[in-house]
Amino acid sequence: MKTRLVPFALFVALCLVSVAHAAPPQAGPRFLGPKPPEKVKRVVTLAPSLTETVLALGAGSSLVGVSRFDEFKEVAGLPRVGGFIDPSVEAVVVLKPDLLLVQPSPGNQRPVEKLAELGVPVLLLPLQTVADTLAALRAVGKVLGREKEANALVQGIESTRTRVREAARTRKPRRVLFVYGFEPLVVAGPGSFADELLRDAGAVNVAADAGSAYPVYSLERALTARPDVVVDAADVDVGKDKFMRLPGLSQARWVEVPSMALLQPGPSLGRGLEELFSLLYPSVKPDAGTVH
Repeated sequence: MKTRLVPFALFVALCLVSVAHAAPPQAGPRFLGPKPPEKVKRVVTLAPSLTETVLALGAGSSLVGVSRFDEFKEVAGLPRVGGFIDPSVEAVVVLKPDLLLVQPSPGNQRPVEKLAELGVPVLLLPLQTVADTLAALRAVGKVLGREKEANALVQGIESTRTRVREAARTRKPRRVLFVYGFEPLVVAGPGSFADELLRDAGAVNVAADAGSAYPVYSLERALTARPDVVVDAADVDVGKDKFMRLPGLSQARWVEVPSMALLQPGPSLGRGLEELFSLLYPSVKPDAGTVH
């Protein structure tokens, strides 16, 4: 599982780069460069969550290039065009895409703007929150002529959120620390989609007092918070053993995320929320009439 989380670790790094540069975020999906043709036939994506979106919309045959972190079997044979923050301009151009799907960040701003200048239609899709994710699903569905499919995906996620909130309503709230890395300690803070999912699942994010979505969090604050549950979403275990033995954390129940669903802001977000609920309330069975 750990090795599968590497792409998300880079996603978090991308977000940290965004914070570090303090660039004013652009709200919502937006186009850059020329507009895509009416019928988009050739799509390149720069993030696995965006690739997953195209696949979930039933438009996988339009994909002609993906990031080097994509592991979906459907795109195993496609050319790789770099990563979140270091896409290869040359590799994208040679594929002659009708559309490039990008999660915007100061880390990839320069090469993406260069691609737009070279005539590649770009759709920028912020993916920091659940609302961002749902907006991205709708935007990609619209540009690919898959609006019906996109609406179905959005409704499915919203339905799951409603169901999980109802299931969590009568449960004792868990105090949770959601960890992306131990050295340094990087956690889910306010404004991240993980923070929203924790609240959906009836949990209290003990790092809600952090100043950003993916903060490098104070060890002292983590210790004094005394979480009931620590969710390990780190890609590597460096520093974990030492962290687990610390007072205030050694008594917590430690769990690992079972899949990428909880980590990728895309169509599998509803399934990720169900997985999170099961991690927090393992005694509640799916057939108990609560979460399905």
